[in-house]
Amino acid sequence: MTPPALLVDGLAYAYPDGHQALFGVNLRVDRGERVALLGPNGAGKTTLVLHLNGVHTPGAGRVEVGGLAVAKPNLKEIRRRVGIVFQDPDDQLFMPTVREDVAFGPANFGLPPERVDQALAAVGMTEHADRSPLHLSGGQRRRVALATVLACDPEILVLDEPSANLEPVARRELAEVLLGLDRTLLMVTHDLPYALQLCPRSVLIDNGVVVADGPTRDLLADTELLAAHRLELPFGFRLD
Repeated sequence: MTPPALLVDGLAYAYPDGHQALFGVNLRVDRGERVALLGPNGAGKTTLVLHLNGVHTPGAGRVEVGGLAVAKPNLKEIRRRVGIVFQDPDDQLFMPTVREDVAFGPANFGLPPERVDQALAAVGMTEHADRSPLHLSGGQRRRVALATVLACDPEILVLDEPSANLEPVARRELAEVLLGLDRTLLMVTHDLPYALQLCPRSVLIDNGVVVADGPTRDLLADTELLAAHRLELPFGFRLD
């Protein structure tokens, strides 16, 4: 059988100060799925994500990406397979030009240079390849940050609050790019309408455990569930 894109089994983790952030999280994401990871601040979402590429080491349980264990001997390959796009593009863009930023990852992983042009085309930023990222709009920088990850040919795209601080046009343009990608997608977000637009499935985490997992529309229609975990849809937003 083909292994899932992501398997999290009994994952528990406590920070050095003793704070227990995860309590036996189980999660399976199959290849090609688009899944939103929802939950209030402090729920454990970021802690979970940082286990996917080996930044954190589990206190108990295991994580596998495409059947490969997230463990020290495998970390270089794991970090190619799991592409994390941070909330702030400036955390990922540091070279003089867009092209140089996008080329950095493939050069590090020994991937062919044509990956650069393919990634820029995938996010609609080819014509800006020789510009400085500093001279781009917020939405354009977000798409360049996505291209830096795509250029490494990841098996899973992990997006941290991708719609944060984007104006409506940039938000729509990014959604169109993401919907056009043939990739497994895990999206951490507080933007419930964006989750509904992009991810057929959502997983709700709170207090370090998975409290709900199902079709995004069903979770968002459960007002009691959302209220219990400090989430709410924008005023006036309708699911129908």
